[in-house]
Parts: sequence; C-alpha cells; structure tokens
Amino acid sequence: MKEDVTVLKRIGLTLYESEAYVALTSLISATAAEIAEKSGIPRSKIYDVLKGLVEKNFIEVEDGRPQIYHVKSPMEVLNREKERIDGEIDDAISRLTNIYENGMSQVQAPIWRIYGVEKIISQELEIIKRAKTSVNMRIGFLFEGEGEALIKAFKNRPSLNVNILASPTCYVNDEEVNIIRLFKDANINIQKADIPFVKVMISDSKEMMHTYTKFSEDKRNVIPQTAIGIWNKYEDVAKNYDERFMNQLKKIKNKEKKKL
Repeated sequence: MKEDVTVLKRIGLTLYESEAYVALTSLISATAAEIAEKSGIPRSKIYDVLKGLVEKNFIEVEDGRPQIYHVKSPMEVLNREKERIDGEIDDAISRLTNIYENGMSQVQAPIWRIYGVEKIISQELEIIKRAKTSVNMRIGFLFEGEGEALIKAFKNRPSLNVNILASPTCYVNDEEVNIIRLFKDANINIQKADIPFVKVMISDSKEMMHTYTKFSEDKRNVIPQTAIGIWNKYEDVAKNYDERFMNQLKKIKNKEKKKL
C-alpha cells in the first residue's frame, strides 16, 4: 500500500487522496464513512478528499443518502495519467532542448571534457539524437555495452546516413569483441580499417567527439576509469575531420572494388 500511495503522490494526488483511492480500490463502492474507516483518514477531511478525487476523475459519486463513491479502474486512470505525464515530459524536452541548443551556439569556446564511461556514452547518444543527416565514426575500441547502445540509437534514427570505420576487434573484460560483426549483424554500414586506439564521432560536419582511454599491457583491455571524451562544437574542425573521414572511406571502397 505504501508503494502505491507513493506512486499516486508522484503523479499529483495528495497524501489523503492517494490513501482514499487505494482504499476504494479494494472496496470498489462505498460511502464516505466506510472509506474513512478503511483508509484511516479523519472523517472531518474525507468529503473534501473525495471531492478532489471526483474532480481529478479518479472516482465517481452516486447521489443519494448517503452518497456512494465508485472507484475507476486503476488501469484506466493510471494509463491516462501516464500518457498525460509522458506528453508533458516530451513537450518539456522539446522546449528545453531548443533553449539548450540556442545557448550552446552562443558559447565562445565550445569544447568540453567529459569524464567517465557512462557520461561519454550518454553524450554519444545525445549527439546521435541531435544529428540531422549524418553520423560518421572511427572506432578503435568500445566500452562495455557501448556497441549495443550505439546500435539501438542508430536504429531509432533510420533516416540518418551512418558510416563507420573500425578496427576488426577489441577487448572488453578479457573478452574479444568483434566490432565489425557486431555492427554488420545489425545492418549498420561499417568498414574494416586500420584505426588506432581512439574513437571519433562526427555529426553533420558540425560537432564531434574524440574519446581516449588507457589500455592494459597484456590483452589491450580498455581501462574504463581512465576514459575521457573531448566534445567539440567548432564547425570548422568538425568539417575538416569529416572530410578526412569521407576521403578514407572512399579509398577503402575503391580498394574493395579493385579486388572484385
């Protein structure tokens, strides 16, 4: 019961409204006095509490002497509230993202250092979400779970032109990860290339992120606590790197054609 009351409070009900609704879900239909007794809400408060639940469309009231209160299905009311909250969150994301991106464009020196694997991957996913037309990547290594996260993000943006140049394999937690196979199996365009132990993501030739990390001497395992990302929004720099990327991609494709 406490968990349910907590959830109901989070979606906008008061403590007493939450307790009354939870009580009425087991009673189904009841008088105010019965709901007060079941929930422990003072009788002096119960009518105002039930009035609030009626106004919020969580319960219905049947006129009579005494009035009878009928609970609405939790599936109905909670799904309705979930859709409302999701919609409000989506609207807030759109508004705040516009404010954020406008603010970012005003920053005079748009270069940031990002520490930690989780934050680096999160920033990569944000770059993919913001991308308008293209994302190009040079992958010399992957962090644990990063490949799967990138694949999911790319699949959510099917209209993006995605190109990846990558080392064949890397090691994560002493296990060999076949980078090429991982992305090819997900039908994402990837080409094998001689990539050093660095990772670069370029979006729309406008922003980019370099990621560096140290490696163990034995199996060249990633040491995640040493990871650092350099997020760069200098368009001239991003454009220059993107041109170099496309030239390298073109050369690799031409070599493959000659082999055929």
